[in-house]
Amino acid sequence: MPSLRLATPADEPPMRALMQRAIEELLQPYLAADAVDASFEIMGLDSQLIADATYFVACDGAAIVACGGWSRRATLFGGDHTEGRDAALLDPARDAARVRAMYTDPAQVRRGVGRMILAACEAAARGEGFSRVELAATLAGEPLYRACGYAVMDRFNARTSSGVEVPLLRMGKALA
Repeated sequence: MPSLRLATPADEPPMRALMQRAIEELLQPYLAADAVDASFEIMGLDSQLIADATYFVACDGAAIVACGGWSRRATLFGGDHTEGRDAALLDPARDAARVRAMYTDPAQVRRGVGRMILAACEAAARGEGFSRVELAATLAGEPLYRACGYAVMDRFNARTSSGVEVPLLRMGKALA
């Protein structure tokens, strides 16, 4: 199993390359080509997660094979370039923490690395007093989240500047 550590700014270039591969390859069975291309507008690296020390990388030796994190901020999904981000801090007494920007190298899917990162995110959020977590899942990510106890709360489309709509699912889970 890969090792897990907090991401640093130096990890950004290999994480961006991993995200590119994951979006291109893992969404293909679920979306039309134009929707896969449009997904880059609403997905990607949120460097605020790195600054907040809430973003993890899974490493096989020196290679980053997956990344993902959680947030105590209001933004549900999106990268640095995505419109509509909200850096307001959430209140653990009433708000759900966010699981954010989960990406696995296509060569590493279904090997437990996504579950490992998700478990680390949930534990960290619980440690800061959150009793619930929410996320915006892609159609490709939905099976993992369902298998980890998440339920669909809402289905919605993220409309991109080109007019293409990318389907997403708001999912949530109570933390034990």
